[in-house]
Amino acid sequence: MSLFDLKLQELHNKLVSKELSVKDLVDHSYSRIAEVEPRIKAFLNLYEEKARQTAAELDKQLSEGGERGLLFGLPMGLKDNMVAEGTLTTCASKFLANYQSIYDATAVSKIKNAQAVIVGKLNMDEFAMGGSNENSGFHPTYNPWNTEYVPGGSSGGSAASVAAGEVYFSLGSDTGGSIRQPASYCGVVGLKPTYGLVSRYGLVAFASSLDQIGPLTKNVEDAAYVLQAIAGHDPLDSTSLKEPVPDYISALTGDVKGLRIGVPKEYLGTGVDPAVKEAVLAALKVYESLGAVWEEVSLPHTEYAVATYYLLASSEASSNLARYDGVRYGVRAEADNLLDVYRKSRSQGFGDEVKRRIMLGTYALSSGYYDAFYLKAQKVRTLIRQDFEQVFDKFDVIMGPTAPTTAFKIGAQVDDPLTMYLNDILTIPVNLAGIPAISIPCGFADGMPVGLQIIGKALDESTVLRAAHAYEQNTGFHKERPQMKEVHA
Repeated sequence: MSLFDLKLQELHNKLVSKELSVKDLVDHSYSRIAEVEPRIKAFLNLYEEKARQTAAELDKQLSEGGERGLLFGLPMGLKDNMVAEGTLTTCASKFLANYQSIYDATAVSKIKNAQAVIVGKLNMDEFAMGGSNENSGFHPTYNPWNTEYVPGGSSGGSAASVAAGEVYFSLGSDTGGSIRQPASYCGVVGLKPTYGLVSRYGLVAFASSLDQIGPLTKNVEDAAYVLQAIAGHDPLDSTSLKEPVPDYISALTGDVKGLRIGVPKEYLGTGVDPAVKEAVLAALKVYESLGAVWEEVSLPHTEYAVATYYLLASSEASSNLARYDGVRYGVRAEADNLLDVYRKSRSQGFGDEVKRRIMLGTYALSSGYYDAFYLKAQKVRTLIRQDFEQVFDKFDVIMGPTAPTTAFKIGAQVDDPLTMYLNDILTIPVNLAGIPAISIPCGFADGMPVGLQIIGKALDESTVLRAAHAYEQNTGFHKERPQMKEVHA
C-alpha cells in the first residue's frame, strides 16, 4: 500500500507511533512530484528547502514529545491565490509574476498552526477566472486520469495534485464551483464551506461576496479534518461568521437512516450527460439501501443562475481588480504618462479571460446599465437563495451531479466562453446562496470520474459530511487512483 492511500488520521497515528517520520512523508511527496509533475504540471512554485526545514523541526518536536497539531507533518499544497509569507503569490497571472507575500492568509496561519507542511503553490486559472485551468498565465495543468483532458478549474492544480498523489491534501477557493468542479473532474473530494465559515483574509479577491476557501482531499474524513483546522471566526475578515465550530469529525457516523434527500429535476435535465445522470441515480440507490429517502424537487430559478453569476462576479471582479494599475505592485509597463501606464500595464499583465470579465463587469456597473443588469442580478440571486430555503424546509440535503459532463479535452472549449461558463451551471447556485456543498466521486463515464454533489443548509457542514461519508463507506470509487498512462508531449 502506498503512503498516499492512507487517511490523514492513519498517517497521524504512524507519526505518533514513530513508524513514520515527517521527513519520510515530505520525501515521499517530493519524490512523487519529481516523478509525475512533468506530465501533470500542477505546481507553479515548490518550496523544498523550507519544507524540509519544517519537517526536521517537527520530527525534533515529535522525538521530544511536544504538542502535535491536527494536521501534524502532512505535506499539502496551496492554491496560488492565498498569500503565505516569504512565497510568491502570482494568482497564475503575469501581472503578479514577481509578487512576494509579506504575511500569511488566515487559512494559511491555521494550516501552519495545525502543523501541516506546505510543499508548494498550485496552478490555477488566472485570478481564479476559468473552469479548465487553461487560463493560467504560465501553463495549463493536465488531468491525471488522462493528460489530454482538463483538470477543471479554477482550482485545477489543487485537484490534480491530490489526484496524482503529489500532496496529501490541498486548499482551493470556490467562487462558482472552483473547488467542486475540478474535484469532480479529477475524482477527488472537494468541499465548499458556508460563506463566512472560513476566513477570506489573505485570499486574493475575485468576487468578494462569492469566494470561499475549502479543502480538496482523497476522502471525506480527510476533508472533515482539514475543515476542522481552517474554520472559525476571524476579526480580520468583516464577512467572517461569529459561530462556534462544530466537531465535524464526530459527525461521520455512517448513519443516514431517515435522511431526506431532495433531487432537483433541473439538475438531471437537458444538458446533463446520460452517463453522469446514470451514476447519480445509482448513488441515490445506495442511499435508499442505507435507509435514506429521496424525492424529486424543483429549484425553478436555476436557469438564471449562470447569467446572474457572471453579472455579479464580473462586476465584483471589475472593482477588485482596479487595484492592479501598474503603480502599486505587479507589472509596470514603460509609458510616457500615467494613463498609458495603466493601459499598457493592464494590457500586458492580464490574460484574455480576465480582460473579458473586467469589461463585462465595468459595463454592468456603468451609468444607465446598473439597474438593468447588476441590480436585477442581485434580485434574482435572492430568488435563487429562496428556492433553496423552500426545499430545505422539507429536506436535509440536496443531491445531483457536480457537473453536467465529465472533463473535456484540452482546447475543446477554449474559444467558446459561453459553453465553458455553462459547465458551472450546477455549482454556481450554491455560491449565490452562500450555502455548503461537497463533491465526491460516484462513478466513471468513458473512463473519466463523475462527481456527486451534496448541498446542505447554511452552517450544516456536519450533515453534508455525514451524508458524503456514509456513501463513501459503502462504495469504492474514492479508492480508485489514476494510472497516468497518457503522457502529454
